[in-house]
Amino acid sequence: MTAYFLWFKAWHVIAMVCWFAGIFYLPRLFVYHAMSEDTASQQRFSVMERKLYRGIMTPAMLATWVLGLCMLVPNWAAYQAQGWLHVKLTLVVLLSAYHGLCGYYRKKLIDTPHYKSHVFWRWFNEVPVFILCAVVILVMVKPQF
Repeated sequence: MTAYFLWFKAWHVIAMVCWFAGIFYLPRLFVYHAMSEDTASQQRFSVMERKLYRGIMTPAMLATWVLGLCMLVPNWAAYQAQGWLHVKLTLVVLLSAYHGLCGYYRKKLIDTPHYKSHVFWRWFNEVPVFILCAVVILVMVKPQF
């Protein structure tokens, strides 16, 4: 294992933590946005959501992907037969789709703050928890499929 691999791994984990911080917080902002009644609050939440999505979440997602691929591509032959990695990659693709859905909803809330109820957003906020748990278990335990 090269020193570069360990650096990529460390930065990959840091980027993933930043991505998940945003993934957990943005739908919480959606809850507050949906519950807000005044225009000033709705505008404030729109700005906060935009800055979080575009300034933190998206760069962190891209860094997570790039750094992960920097570890994966040179070692693909070693990983190819490991089923846990294929499941993890599938979950990361699903998380990326969730990220995109958050971007769609963020734009939708700008024009229609009460597009969905705060209860919907509270449930929507729980989805990435399951993905995180599964990914961590897959990476740490590396179950054989």
